[in-house]
Amino acid sequence: MTLKKTLLASVIGAAMTTTVLPSMASAETTLRMAYDADPVSLDIHEQLSGGILQLSHMTFDPLVRWTSDLEFEPRLATDWEQVDDTTMRMTLREGVEFHSGNALTAEDVAWTVERLKRSPDFKAIFEPIESVTAIDDTTVEFTTRDPYPLLLNLATYIFPLDSAFYSGTDEDGDPKDEIVKNGNSFASANLSGTGPFTVVEHQKGNRMEFDRFDDYWDEDSPGNVDRIVLTPISENATRVAALLSGDVDFIAPVPPNDLDRVREDEDVQLVTMSGTRIIFFHMNQERVEAFQDPRVRQAFAYAVNQEGIADRLMKGFATPAAQFSPEGYAGHVADLEPRYDLEKAKQLMEEAGYADGFEISMMAPNNRYVNDAKIAQAVAAMLARINVTVDLKTLPKAQYWGEYDDRAADMMLIGWHADTEDSANFHEYLTACPDADSGAGQYNAGNYCNPELDKLVAEANLEVDLEKRAEMLQQVEQTLHDEAAVVPLHWQDLAWASAANVDIEPILNVMNFPYLGDLVIEDE
Repeated sequence: MTLKKTLLASVIGAAMTTTVLPSMASAETTLRMAYDADPVSLDIHEQLSGGILQLSHMTFDPLVRWTSDLEFEPRLATDWEQVDDTTMRMTLREGVEFHSGNALTAEDVAWTVERLKRSPDFKAIFEPIESVTAIDDTTVEFTTRDPYPLLLNLATYIFPLDSAFYSGTDEDGDPKDEIVKNGNSFASANLSGTGPFTVVEHQKGNRMEFDRFDDYWDEDSPGNVDRIVLTPISENATRVAALLSGDVDFIAPVPPNDLDRVREDEDVQLVTMSGTRIIFFHMNQERVEAFQDPRVRQAFAYAVNQEGIADRLMKGFATPAAQFSPEGYAGHVADLEPRYDLEKAKQLMEEAGYADGFEISMMAPNNRYVNDAKIAQAVAAMLARINVTVDLKTLPKAQYWGEYDDRAADMMLIGWHADTEDSANFHEYLTACPDADSGAGQYNAGNYCNPELDKLVAEANLEVDLEKRAEMLQQVEQTLHDEAAVVPLHWQDLAWASAANVDIEPILNVMNFPYLGDLVIEDE
């Protein structure tokens, strides 16, 4: 099949087209982009994931956002002050409109936070907020239960929703603000934000089209893109070939095997960054009794050669990891290193009574992280050396997350970037004792549970002495390592590529949320 036929097949045929608010913008400058997948939903509170947050930055605006230097940049909030230990007051930007034409007010901010506190994926990190009060149309007050040092970090997650647009019921009588995981809802197919782009078409898995929002508030933005066409291309070679042939203008990610090929092409540019997204495996202690023994979990950690994966599969485009927190995070423990030792792994299996091994199931996505399916295959082969037989199944991202939510395999692969840029976020979502009511451990597919660590993280989140807080979070990382709560693999580096006239470098960041509203395409 030729490349053009492949691309044609990727945008034809398929799925439900969503109903969205149209933009009246004329498409003069078009960006044709290819990601490895498209967002699973238009409801930005349905799933806490990189794809959803990328969509959020295209179609909504946060109260504040991170700069490339990890400083806070005012967006919909122009100013803020700490009134007392538990109260922060924010001033909102005036004259901001939603795509529907409704005006942004402080009531929308308060309504949005209340919805976030109902979201299965977001409610854990919003638990510290006691209340949000609209003082007037442009003033909103956040009250926390206790002194909380990360409120501005949290504000990077708050993309105000159009409360009037999402209120009431749809044609089926269902609430428009209903949050349905991996299902159909009004919010999953309809969108009204304040962001630079409106969604005008979404054929799931095939094509998304965005138009510039004529009434976008940020008149100082240098961005000149009027229209974006996103084509999801999961196959790495096809995605790279689409860029090199000129069929698309911007791709992400660039796979490690193709970095040199892209770098050497004079018609395209490559941008790379060291990453902070940890790739790792959960070991489900409820599904596999052996995983309840820390010696078995340690054996699995010793059996996996992280450096080999980083060198051979990732071509050096990854940093081997022995903990969640990358260097620079408060919880990073400098002397924790990957512990590959096959003989030690065999010894631990024997001590635990599993010298002959056992059988497990394993699942991984095949289009979410760089070389995700190959990584899973490599880990399965490594575990075979300690007599563990692995039944591996890989799935496209769209199908994988439903299986992940159902904890459908004994070991499951996931990557995680702490979007608060804080170590506590890893534990809260990935290794905290699962609690559906609070949202703690929402992505803990290993069912690891250490109440003492949960207590320590909760105390760290109230500690305003940052040095003491770092010591507490480092103790958490050390304990997770000692108990082999998970099998860490590596921090995935980042790579994007574009046509030479597409100036992507200023809009990229380590969070992997390209600020496409500020993108400039130069005349060729």
